[in-house]
Amino acid sequence: MASPRDRAPVAGLVEELLAADGPLPIVAAGDPVLRRGADRFDGQLDGALLSRFVEALRLTMHAAPGVGLAAPQVGVPLRIAVIEDPAPVPEEVRLARGRVPQPFRVLVNPSYEPVGTARAAFFEGCLSVPGWQAVVARPTEVRLTGEDERGRAVDEVFTGWPARIVQHETDHLDGLLYLDRAELRSLSSNQAMAERWTQPTPREAATSLGFELPG
Repeated sequence: MASPRDRAPVAGLVEELLAADGPLPIVAAGDPVLRRGADRFDGQLDGALLSRFVEALRLTMHAAPGVGLAAPQVGVPLRIAVIEDPAPVPEEVRLARGRVPQPFRVLVNPSYEPVGTARAAFFEGCLSVPGWQAVVARPTEVRLTGEDERGRAVDEVFTGWPARIVQHETDHLDGLLYLDRAELRSLSSNQAMAERWTQPTPREAATSLGFELPG
C-alpha cells in the first residue's frame, strides 16, 4: 500500500483540481503527463476523495462530450479511467461498428489482451487531440482485467465499439495516444470528417487517401 507521504502529492493535486466548480480542464497532446505511464492506483486517494474525483471525471466526459476519459487527461497520473456510451447512432452505423450502449463504468488499474486475431479499423478521435481524427486498427475483441472503484475485480470480454473504447482509455494509462497506433495518411480534420468521411466504415477514405485497411 502507498504510504501517507506517497499519497499526499497526488491527493493534493486532485483536491486542487476539485476546488473549482464545473468540468476539469483537459490536458492536450504535448503535455508530458500524457506520455508517462500512470501509477497503479494503490490508495493514493481515500474513498471520499476517489468518489469525488470519479464524479468529476464523469462530469468532464459528459461536458466534452466524449465516451471515455482517463485520469492523465486531466493531469492526474493514476491508472483510473471512466467510460460511458449512450451510442446515439443510426442502425447502419451500429451494425458496421458494433456500437452498442455502455453504462457508466469506472476502470481502475485496467489492462487488456486480444481475444482471437480479428481486427477492425475505424476513425477515432481523442479529447486530448482536439480537432482531428484518424483510422486505427484494433482487435475486435479484448479481455479486460482490473478493478472497479470499490476494489472489486473486473474480468470481462468486450467486443465491437466497447472494446475499442476500453483499449483507447487503457492506452492512455500506458502513455499512448491513439495516434501512436493510427494510419497517419488517414489523419483528417473534424471539418473534413463532417464533409467527406461520415460513412459507417472508412473504406472510401482508404481509397481516396491511399492507405490499406486490415483484412
